[in-house]
Amino acid sequence: MTSVPSEEETGNPIDDVAETEKFEFGKGYDLTYFKDIRFSDLEEKICTPDQLRPKPDNSALVFGKYFTDHMLEVSWDSKRGWAKPVISPMHNLQLHPGAKVLHYAIELFEGMKAYRGEDGCLRLFRPDRNMARMLSTAKRSSLPTFDAEEMIKCIKRLIQIDKEWVPYSTTSSLYIRPTFIATDPSLGVASPNEALLYVLLCPVGPYFTSGFKPISLMADPQYVRSWPGGCGAMKMGANYAPTIYIQKQSELLGHQQVLWLYGADHQLTEVGTMNIFLFMLNSNGERELVTPPLDGLILPGVTRLSLLELAREWKEFRVVERTITMAEVIQAHEEKRLLEIFGAGTACVVCPVSSISYHGREYNIPRSEPSLSQRFLKTMSDIHYGRVQHPWAVDI
Repeated sequence: MTSVPSEEETGNPIDDVAETEKFEFGKGYDLTYFKDIRFSDLEEKICTPDQLRPKPDNSALVFGKYFTDHMLEVSWDSKRGWAKPVISPMHNLQLHPGAKVLHYAIELFEGMKAYRGEDGCLRLFRPDRNMARMLSTAKRSSLPTFDAEEMIKCIKRLIQIDKEWVPYSTTSSLYIRPTFIATDPSLGVASPNEALLYVLLCPVGPYFTSGFKPISLMADPQYVRSWPGGCGAMKMGANYAPTIYIQKQSELLGHQQVLWLYGADHQLTEVGTMNIFLFMLNSNGERELVTPPLDGLILPGVTRLSLLELAREWKEFRVVERTITMAEVIQAHEEKRLLEIFGAGTACVVCPVSSISYHGREYNIPRSEPSLSQRFLKTMSDIHYGRVQHPWAVDI
């Protein structure tokens, strides 16, 4: 079987951000004076009994609605570097109305999960990959970088404090939202001198209320999510706000998500907020798993990387990262070579596609039996919930 190497497979993901870049936004100051984030400096302010929040039933969990009792905050400024990390009761932020995040969208975030295994142990899933991506986005946003391993330790401690919020369920999890914003009260498009890195925790159920059911997509080439030289590969809020209106348009037409296209040849990029995969027979009759390449148009998803690595380990079909166009999808569909299409991401893990609406025609997508998407979902769930031991599952 043939595999095309992934751009994400080389090197330590955290080491990808060079040490020399860590404080490039504080140029002009004595770098020996700057402090990085240190877990040993962590301060804890624990909730009093009257500050504790009621925990929702697992059956009532929806994505992003409920928050745990505590949050983690670390402030930064260009003169002193990082302050001490602080875990404290959940509270509202106080921002000056001139804060740069409110005017120039200098903001980024990550999406991670913690799971309560069937053995009772709590685990994170590949946190080093999320931190590597966060550092990359921070650099592109002119925000300072930080010691990823120390930040992971702080996040682990936050989860330990709020461990009873991790659902006792193998269909739910604890969503982790690290967020990084520019906070200095200064108008003008320029690198920030003050910033805040904070982490929220949310117990969540399935991302789609329908569960593991195929979704329909609207593919309209007049709408573009990203473009060469832009920030499509970065996890920043500015990439998401412009997509909401288009998402609403797709829902009005009876679809659940948008299939984002790019270019005159209508290249597939992402589906909603997920990476997209096609399982098909190529022109030689070989089974092939295809996903768009990391060419700057798509987010380098942690789930995307994990599925590619699993498929390469299985060595049962070709695994290819390359450009896919709607013309190729339609041709494969008409020639009965299209076996399955599915999305993948942290929030939903794996989500099959039932149909694509494109240029006034509805294309019903077949689903191979047994389904590859179901196999991926089961394998990932086994890792998440400790049914199998795997180095991707990191004990808390």
